[in-house]
Amino acid sequence: MVEIRKVGVIGCGQMGNGIAHVVALAGHDVVMNDISNEKIEAGLATITGNLARQVLKGVIDDPARQAALARISGGTDQDILADCDLVVEAATENEDVKKKIYGGVCKVLKPGAILATNTSSISITRLASATDRPERFIGIHFMNPVPVMQLVEVIRGIATDDETYQSSKTFVTALGKTVTLSEDFPAFIVNRILLPMINEAVYTLYEGVGTVDAIDTAMRLGANHPMGPLQLADFIGLDTCLSVMQVLHDGLADSKYRPCPLLVKYVEAGWLGRKTKRGFYDYRGEKPVPTR
Repeated sequence: MVEIRKVGVIGCGQMGNGIAHVVALAGHDVVMNDISNEKIEAGLATITGNLARQVLKGVIDDPARQAALARISGGTDQDILADCDLVVEAATENEDVKKKIYGGVCKVLKPGAILATNTSSISITRLASATDRPERFIGIHFMNPVPVMQLVEVIRGIATDDETYQSSKTFVTALGKTVTLSEDFPAFIVNRILLPMINEAVYTLYEGVGTVDAIDTAMRLGANHPMGPLQLADFIGLDTCLSVMQVLHDGLADSKYRPCPLLVKYVEAGWLGRKTKRGFYDYRGEKPVPTR
């Protein structure tokens, strides 16, 4: 198996900084790569804040926090990924963007390095075909928020070899996470089930069956969900929800996966949820207020 010591993370957003956080905390050196120093600094600031919160909650001690931060570095040049044993791409959920990244990063990776994607829905086999190492390409899908969520989906493409799969599974387990193996079908396991539920909640709102508050209250108290589906959609990002539904609809050609027109409208408006301060809730005040 490939021994994974140094890990690269491409993308310093919500998922990327979470992955860097847990990997550094587990004792690996981490290199964060993004298109601007501002994005890298923002990612590092989020990691710093989240580690501090873990200390306050007693999850880790301060020496562990300091050691994790010392293991993380960053830069905008992909050359910094050249000596990584594993590189995890955690860019936006857009196939063209991901393939463009692979075109650059494959030129600098060492021959034995594993290239992984954190995609939540896109075909691993198709993404692998855009690289120079389909046998060493794999899906490692962390859940959001990465430091908190226990599950990681590992998805093999048609060309992924056994060594890459075993090395990836061993790596994820060493992070203290639980691995579930998914076949390479649109949206894998979690989002294949979760996103149609969220989409149906948006249809329920769209058709006037209930308000935002009524729908979320019904699912929290009636189905014992920790948060309502529309609140969860805002947390995930409505653009990401729409992207996953489009992948499901295109990949499975079933009308039950058709994205709700209201979800499309919110994304067109730029109301993407928490990250833009407005989605199914307005987050600009002291507490979230439903927008419908």
